[in-house]
Amino acid sequence: MSIDTIILNDTVLDEDLDTSEPDEYRVILLNDDFTTMDFVVAVLMSVFHKNIIESTKIMLDVHKKGRGVVGAYTYDIALTKINRVHSLAKENGFPLKCIMEKI
Repeated sequence: MSIDTIILNDTVLDEDLDTSEPDEYRVILLNDDFTTMDFVVAVLMSVFHKNIIESTKIMLDVHKKGRGVVGAYTYDIALTKINRVHSLAKENGFPLKCIMEKI
C-alpha cells in the first residue's frame, strides 16, 4: 500500500482518487439545404428542451452561419442527444446532422 492509502474499519480509501469534473462537449447543429426551419426548431425544443426564443436563435445561426451551438454536455449526454436528433431527422425524411466538439 502506498503512503496515500488509508485503512478504516477494513475499508480502503485512496486519496489519489480523480474527483475532477468530466470533460464537456459542445453539440453543434449543421446546416443543409433540405431540413426545414420549423423542424430544426421542433428538434431543439424536444431534444434539447430549449424554449421557442432560444430555438429560433440557434436555428437562425444554423441557417446563416452554417452551424449553431446548441449547448455543452458530458460525452454520454451529448452522444445520446446527437443520436436522438439523427433518429428524428431520419424518421421525418431530413438529412439534419449534428456533431460534438470537446471543449
